[in-house]
Amino acid sequence: MSRTHLALPHSATLAWWLTAWLRGHEQTDHVLDALADDTHLLAGGSTLDLLVRARGTGASYAGLALPVDGDPLGLGGPRDFNSAALEAGQAVVVGDLGLVPEEQGETVQWQPLEASRRQLPDVGEADRTLRGALLDAAGDLADLDVARWRPEAADALMNLHHRPSLDAPLGTPPRCVDLAARGLQAWAIVDLALVDDGGALSSYEVERRRDLLQPLGRAARRAIVAACSPEVWPDR
Repeated sequence: MSRTHLALPHSATLAWWLTAWLRGHEQTDHVLDALADDTHLLAGGSTLDLLVRARGTGASYAGLALPVDGDPLGLGGPRDFNSAALEAGQAVVVGDLGLVPEEQGETVQWQPLEASRRQLPDVGEADRTLRGALLDAAGDLADLDVARWRPEAADALMNLHHRPSLDAPLGTPPRCVDLAARGLQAWAIVDLALVDDGGALSSYEVERRRDLLQPLGRAARRAIVAACSPEVWPDR
């Protein structure tokens, strides 16, 4: 999934708005309007069916998963759910319900599957890891002369204070909204730096670039997952 346009993944958006609705922070009509932008539907049903299915779990929040090969971030099983989420690159977990998105035309169809409990980094850990990874990546990319082969990535690194504005529902901690925005920025930097290999002098440099950026990509995904998973949100 490319993040160069600095938009939250569908699963992050759904996790935030489902949580706000399940906790009573947002009214049904407002949630339906918010989810209408990408027309989120339960497979074979409607957006309202999606909300009702989530409430039927008895859970008070929905959380995000952003798995990739070798790093099943946000997943706890079982195998069918893990496989579907890994193929999609994202999923939502609501109690024992897993929701995996599939884009169909102008709609996002959510396939319901059984899900198990998972372990996640908390917001503080994810925040510290992201800050450290950004500092390391800035030095590494300077050594690789990122400004020469991907000036857009260099510009993004120089403009970290200009964060994307995210439409978070009521009840979402401001710290988590900020962390999600910074995670999106970092993810976009990785995507920009890897978009082509035309500036690399050798296959060795190509691999070196990927190796250097891997910790930043991992930290970015952890930041977004923590920011969109209320089980690890700070108490205040």
